[in-house]
Amino acid sequence: MRICCRSSCAKPDILSDLLLIHGSCHGAWCWRDLLPELAQRGHSARTLDLPGHYDGRAPETVTLEDTCRAVAEAATSETIIVGHSWGGFPITGALDFMENGPRALVYLCANVPRDGLSVVAVRNAGPRQTIGAAAQRSADGHSFSIAPDAAPDLFYQDCPQEVVDFALPRLCPQPVRPQQTPLPQPARWDDTPKAYIRCLQDRTIPPEYQTTMAAAVPPELRFDMDCGHSPFFAAPAELAAILDRIIAALAKQ
Repeated sequence: MRICCRSSCAKPDILSDLLLIHGSCHGAWCWRDLLPELAQRGHSARTLDLPGHYDGRAPETVTLEDTCRAVAEAATSETIIVGHSWGGFPITGALDFMENGPRALVYLCANVPRDGLSVVAVRNAGPRQTIGAAAQRSADGHSFSIAPDAAPDLFYQDCPQEVVDFALPRLCPQPVRPQQTPLPQPARWDDTPKAYIRCLQDRTIPPEYQTTMAAAVPPELRFDMDCGHSPFFAAPAELAAILDRIIAALAKQ
């Protein structure tokens, strides 16, 4: 795991510390357009590549615990951790590896764990399957990649062409083992503040399934964006504004 970049603001007071966790086949690079938007609002934001992404590790050696520990080690008790897509699992599992827990968890069109299920099982429990043959398993079965001709429609259908050109060559194989591993509900789950941002045009995680998963979050901390699966590229200013609202709401708790 490596912490890849940091956004900070020239303003004297940093309003909040955010840790941004990417989803399957992505990396810290996917937050490129959101970081300056957060900085303009006075927030400090950090990103990282999860284990098995761009670090040369054999995918079969990467575990769910590795990914959860990587998140936990990069966070503090004052950190708001944002998980996109599959990133909802490691940000949740990180609770068991933090002495005091984070300030809050934010699920960005993300999979919310169910006690004792893997992310594969959570996906399969959805109302419909969206990825199908676009997920191409490696010959050894230890990772999968998204077919380049399918990725634009799945991930970036409402993004500028420049974003598609930037993102496609950066997509990487996703280790399978962490996603097949069940995640028990962390002891701090009930006591940790949570927010959910639903993406209404998502072609990867069905919006109606996001509605179901968002039920784990108080109504006042549920937000909608009228975009696809990559709001950090499609609408970074709007996403930053929603995160700003979440931070303000948390400050009142």
